[in-house]
Amino acid sequence: MRSAYRVETVRTAERELMARLPGGALMQRAAAGLAAACADLLGRVYGSRVVLLVGSGDNGGDALYAGARLAKRGAGVTAVLLNPDHTHPGGLKALRRAGGTVVPPHRADHALQRAHLVVDGIVGIGGKGGLRPDAAPLAELAATSGAAVVAVDLPSGVEADTGEVRGAAVRADLTVTFGTHKPGLLVDPAREYAGSVRLVDIGLTLPAGPDLEALQHADVAALLPRPAAESDKYRRGVVGIAAGSARYPGAAVLAVSGALRGGAGAVRYVGPAGNAVIARFPETLVSERGPKHAGRVQAWVVGPGAGDDAGPVAEVLATDVPVLLDADGLRLADRDAVRARTAPTLMTPHAGEAAALLGTSREEVEGARLTAVRDLARRYDATVLLKGSTTLVAGPDGGTVRVNPTGTPWLATAGSGDVLSGLAGSLLAAGLSALDAGSVAAYVHGLAGRYAADGAPAGAHDVAEAIPAAWRDIHG
Repeated sequence: MRSAYRVETVRTAERELMARLPGGALMQRAAAGLAAACADLLGRVYGSRVVLLVGSGDNGGDALYAGARLAKRGAGVTAVLLNPDHTHPGGLKALRRAGGTVVPPHRADHALQRAHLVVDGIVGIGGKGGLRPDAAPLAELAATSGAAVVAVDLPSGVEADTGEVRGAAVRADLTVTFGTHKPGLLVDPAREYAGSVRLVDIGLTLPAGPDLEALQHADVAALLPRPAAESDKYRRGVVGIAAGSARYPGAAVLAVSGALRGGAGAVRYVGPAGNAVIARFPETLVSERGPKHAGRVQAWVVGPGAGDDAGPVAEVLATDVPVLLDADGLRLADRDAVRARTAPTLMTPHAGEAAALLGTSREEVEGARLTAVRDLARRYDATVLLKGSTTLVAGPDGGTVRVNPTGTPWLATAGSGDVLSGLAGSLLAAGLSALDAGSVAAYVHGLAGRYAADGAPAGAHDVAEAIPAAWRDIHG
C-alpha cells in the first residue's frame, strides 16, 4: 500500500522526530537521499554541471546540502538564490566550503543553459497558488534548458494537500520526497508535474490513517473474491444490471461483460436490450419485468445507457442491497433517495457528470479532483468513484481516499465506463464494501486497459476481454 499524508501531519511527525535527534540531523538525512537520487540520475557525477534553484524554506536547505555533497564528488554546482537574505545559512556555508558558487536570479540564464541537472528547491510543501513572479521565469528556463529537473519533496508551485496547480509551476523529471508521499504527488494535475517519484525514508512515525492511499498488487489480490470448494453461483453472489435502452443497447452488453468477469456467480439483466445481451452472453439471466421482479440479487448496477427512464433507477434505489449508480442513473437518481438508503451506494461519475451533480464546471472538477470527490461523497452520503486521469474513490465518512495507480489514456473510449460499472457491481455482489469494490474494480480495469491497448487503440470490449489476464497477473 502506498500512503500519502497532508502537510500538517508530516510537519507534526517531523517536529516529533527532530526533538529526538541532534540539530540538523533530519535535514542531513533528506539531503543525503536527495544527493543519491541526483547522482543516480546523472550517472557520472564528476564533471557534471548542477544548478540549484534555492528558495528560503527548508527544502532550499536540503538542496544546498545535497549540492555540497555533489560538489565534493566533483560536480560543478551553482546555486541561484531567490532570497539571499533568507537562504538557509548552514546549507549555504556547506556549499561554499565544497567549492560551489552562487549567482543571483538575473544571472541564472547562462548557468541553466549549460546545466546537466537542475534541482528545484524554490518552494516547500506549504506553497500555495503557484510560483511567485520572480520564480516563474526560473521554472521556464529550467524547462527549456534540456537538463533533467529534480524537485525537492514536491515540484514548486503545486499544492501538496490537494494536487491543484493554480499558476506557474516547475515540471520535474524526478521528485525526491521525504518520509511519505504527499497527496499532490498522486493526484492530477499535480501528478503530471512530478515525473517519477522516489521516496526517501527519513524515519518519520506517521499515524495509521493516511489521507490518501494507493492499492498495490498484493492489496488487490487479498481483496479479489475466490470461490471455495462449496461455492455455488448464489453463494458467489448475483449482480443485477438495469441498463441500456433502444438507443443504447451496447451499454447493457458492455456492463454485462464487465459483470460476468468480476467474480460474481450469476448476472441478471433487466431492460430493453435483452436480445442483444443474450446474443452475446447466453449465460445471462434476462428479464423484461423490471428490477422488482427480476429475482434475488446481492447488488444492482443501474444507469448505463438508460436514457430518460427514471423508473428502474427509483426501483433499484428502493432495494436493501448495494447499488452502483452510473451514467444516466446519476442524473436520474433523486439525491434524497440516495441519502436515505441504508445499504451502500457507489456512484461512478466522470468529471463532467460530477460537475453537473455539484453545480460547477468540468474544468473546476478536473483542477481540484480531491476536493470534488470528497464534496460529492458528502453531498450524497455515498461512496464516489471519480473517473479520470486520476481515478479517486472516497467514502461518505471523510476518511482515507483511494487513488488508482493503474490505467492508460487509451481507456478514454466509449463504453469503457460501462465495463467498469459491471465489474464493480459484480464485486459488490461478491461481498466487497463499496470502497473496496470501487478501488479494486478501478485497479483491475486499469490493468486490463493496459493489456488491451498494449500501446495501440483498444475498444471497450477489448478491455472486458482482458480482465481475466489482469486478474491472473494480480494473483501472480
